[in-house]
Amino acid sequence: METQQFFIPLWLDLTAVGLGGVQGALFASGFRGQRRLDLLGVALVGIVMGFGGGMIRDLLLNEPLRALQSNWYLIVAIAASLLGMLLAGPLTRVNGLIVGLDAIVIGMFGALGTSKALALGLPILPAVFVGVAAAAGGGVLRDMLMGLPIAIMHVGSLYAVAAGAGCIVLAVLDLFDVPLFIGGIVCVAVTAVIRWLAVIFDVSLPEQRMLYRRKVATETGMLPVIRN
Repeated sequence: METQQFFIPLWLDLTAVGLGGVQGALFASGFRGQRRLDLLGVALVGIVMGFGGGMIRDLLLNEPLRALQSNWYLIVAIAASLLGMLLAGPLTRVNGLIVGLDAIVIGMFGALGTSKALALGLPILPAVFVGVAAAAGGGVLRDMLMGLPIAIMHVGSLYAVAAGAGCIVLAVLDLFDVPLFIGGIVCVAVTAVIRWLAVIFDVSLPEQRMLYRRKVATETGMLPVIRN
């Protein structure tokens, strides 16, 4: 595959950073009791969510960290975190909006990561991997910062799977010479819809122990299971 001329517009990257910052601040503002955060803590979580996906994308692609190449990234991340704090009260009563915002953030980072990887000449699977890592990276860093279980590694609504589906669609469209910008829009839409429907219908991947039990049942057939 020939390397394409592709450059992520600053406004588009900043939009992803801003939405990630708002979503991170909304997440952090919801803690109560001993886990509650002060304004600095909420801002830090918002900045991590805003920066995480793009920085992981650039690190994997061995590219300069765009978040450190302009003052606007930090300005937008901080402003978005403050906005998330202000909106935390009213928006906590609109769960669908928060889930929708989260889904769009995942889709945007996935689309930007996969598009940049494809433009640099990476094969399809590594490009999709970069996109998924960028999509899930902010959430992973957020959970690590908060000392929480890493969400994508535990049973719950489809997260990385939604991002992976969107990134695969983008990569396939690129094979048919669909412009990356159009493919990116489709990627965001596919990711957001899958993520949103997974939350609404409470869909998740099977637990590891369920897979193990199915395997044991298949191997033992009708043999009785002896329990101590």
